[in-house]
Amino acid sequence: MDPFLEHRLLATRRHLLGTMAGGIGAIAMHDLLGAATSAPLAAPHPAADPLAARLPPLPARAKRMIVIHLTGSPPHLDLYDHKPELVKHDGEECPAETIAGKKFAFTSGTPRLLGTPRRWVRCGESGMELSDAIPNLHRVADRLCLVRSMFTDQFNHAPAELMVYTGSPRAGRPSLGSWVTYGLGSENADLPGFVVLISSGVQPNGGTSSFGSGFLPSVYQGVQCRSKGDPVLYVSDPPGMDRAMRRRSLDALRDLNELQARALGNPETVTRIAQYELAFRMQASVPDVMDIAREPAHVLAAYGAKPGSPSLANNCLLARRLVERGVRFVHLFDWGWDFHGTNPAEDIRDGLTRKAATFDKPAAALIEDLEQRGLLADTLVLCTGEFGRTPFREGRTAKGDILGRDHYPDCYSIWMAGGGVKPGHVHGASDDLGFKVASDMVHIHDLQATILHLLGFDHTKLTRRFQGRDFRLTDVHGRVVDALLA
Repeated sequence: MDPFLEHRLLATRRHLLGTMAGGIGAIAMHDLLGAATSAPLAAPHPAADPLAARLPPLPARAKRMIVIHLTGSPPHLDLYDHKPELVKHDGEECPAETIAGKKFAFTSGTPRLLGTPRRWVRCGESGMELSDAIPNLHRVADRLCLVRSMFTDQFNHAPAELMVYTGSPRAGRPSLGSWVTYGLGSENADLPGFVVLISSGVQPNGGTSSFGSGFLPSVYQGVQCRSKGDPVLYVSDPPGMDRAMRRRSLDALRDLNELQARALGNPETVTRIAQYELAFRMQASVPDVMDIAREPAHVLAAYGAKPGSPSLANNCLLARRLVERGVRFVHLFDWGWDFHGTNPAEDIRDGLTRKAATFDKPAAALIEDLEQRGLLADTLVLCTGEFGRTPFREGRTAKGDILGRDHYPDCYSIWMAGGGVKPGHVHGASDDLGFKVASDMVHIHDLQATILHLLGFDHTKLTRRFQGRDFRLTDVHGRVVDALLA
């Protein structure tokens, strides 16, 4: 933001009273010297494009980021973290010390341990152990940085998702993508700096707050695009208006908004100018980048993508196309990973096999495609849910035939690839039954601090002043996990 505008916006009543005496003295001096010696003050010019590309303050290993959020949170004990001891004690009551004093979303009393029914394979030169539910990820295991020691403070979906992406369980804070574009801008003036793509037809648990800009200028919020129909709602010209007429109307609006920006110094006015201009440019650029039918048949086949179908496969391919064209941050949300076991689709056996097939192939293809195009080295890919799943059967379904797990914040797994993280690496471990982190704990704020470090920021210094104090993504917590860095 223009420092002059920010200074005016943040001026307080105390500041006004403190400067009044100087203002009165200046009036008196003006009268004594005579008006002929004075010159008119130049009005401040509206700020430059808030999405203009900027260099980070520190050396960066990643220039851009793609997040794959598996909404509902996948059963990590059936995908990423093999527990033979849990299988050995399957069906037994949980040891009292593992559940004492804890609350769970849908489980009470003494639940029974649930060992995984999946088969496990050691993959690649690293020997990373992954389940048979994700066979395509076996192929790229040596590019993955798998963290088995994540934990969070929240065990309900919306607060936990907001915690991952805004650093707070309550709505109103800027999201990760907003902080990144606030700090770095965008490399393509014709596309949004932060794009959101949603599959499986359901919005994120945290709603638009999961990709909102909070108290940052709204130009930094995620722009939701669609892989079917108009790529962005309301960007097309209305009936009866051609592109030349749209340009004239925007020129008139820009002139009026610039007058208001000079007079009032509100950064949201500058944001409005930038958004109108971006929307005009997007009319030409977005349909092209969102048209995956332009991709060769072998690329579509690698992802399992089908033009016109709103799917995670399409969105993974779109993510590659977007970052290739300079979009800074792409956030994918895929619904359907809440494996409680309340219906066959939520069974960790066949249900997980079917759901994982919609994610495993395109996620692996994305990593390979980025690498083949020379983009993986400076593109950070993160795949996560909002928390983990319990090592025991979910209470409501414990006596049925369908196997499911409850929410679990104390220990879970995520993976990253590219962008400066250590490839073929497993970080941390859970205990033998999967109840708690046994080594190298990584809190959500630690993950956020590490991501910002990879993008060239000290997480304690990427801040925004709001309501009297400096806010940051990691709040007052977080540390960079050096062991995750290549």
